[in-house]
Amino acid sequence: METIERSNSINKENLKLLITDPMDNVMLQMLQERGIKVDYKPEIDRNSLLNEIPNYDVVVVRSRTKVDKEIIERGKNLKIIARAGIGLDNIDVDEAEKRGIKIVYAPGASTDSAVELTIGLMILGARPIFQGISMVKSGSFKKLSGVELAGKTIGIVGFGRIGTKVARVCQALDMKVIAYDVVDIKERAHKMGVIPVNTIDELVTESNVISFHVTVGNDAKPIVTEEHFKQMKEGTILVNTSRAIAIDGKALLKYIDERKLTLVTDVFWHEPPKEDWEIQLARHDRVLITPHIGAQTKEAQYRVAVMTTKNLIQAIQEIGVSL
Repeated sequence: METIERSNSINKENLKLLITDPMDNVMLQMLQERGIKVDYKPEIDRNSLLNEIPNYDVVVVRSRTKVDKEIIERGKNLKIIARAGIGLDNIDVDEAEKRGIKIVYAPGASTDSAVELTIGLMILGARPIFQGISMVKSGSFKKLSGVELAGKTIGIVGFGRIGTKVARVCQALDMKVIAYDVVDIKERAHKMGVIPVNTIDELVTESNVISFHVTVGNDAKPIVTEEHFKQMKEGTILVNTSRAIAIDGKALLKYIDERKLTLVTDVFWHEPPKEDWEIQLARHDRVLITPHIGAQTKEAQYRVAVMTTKNLIQAIQEIGVSL
């Protein structure tokens, strides 16, 4: 891939850094302690960003700001893009690398928050807690039945940091844990008492609960498709705190009643839903959605800010700026 070289003649005094999304104050403090001047514009809109990005050497974003090809092309002086988060979904990584722009982020910083939300959603899927709370507030104390997780099989799709920790918690709940990943996980899984499977087909046919912990691009193909829904056990609970694209949503809508499936998810294909099938799915009685809050804890946001800032400071030094 051809790399477009950019000038690195810069020092601390003329380094221009823009933060475009709300950040924990610790990031501002850490940068200012190093003598870095920060323009903090957490509500900047896209048109304003397109106009202003040519002036900056560094841009720091969270999830709201999309650093796509157009933004990168306009950012003629950009040397570093920082994402305060565990993934890079909203950054055109290929375009940045093509132009020799460094990318930093905070892998693993919100693992605990994502794991805890996953377990919470799993329990919501098994027990009608949300429905019960709503009924009580309306004055009804009707008994509602659910199922126990103990003794059930959970299939974990994606056995990285988060998937591994979810497995440990599920084992503590007396669940049988099986896992699938595109990389070889056999040795690590066996050491944990987790059963690795070779295919998604094997995982979906054996699982009572399926939990997704994958990192895929927005243009990726679904991992679980219509054929997989046909193979699922009746009453399977799908938990997704990673990427909506991992599931074929249109196919899920088709089979959710037939197989009595339940979806509890923190991610959606469009947030908020905008296509007809998404709106139908979001309104379905067997679907519970939280508004992408996997990393939204005080502790996680602090860790994300600290880790991103440390990685950013290192990257600034690597482009020749003395701090």
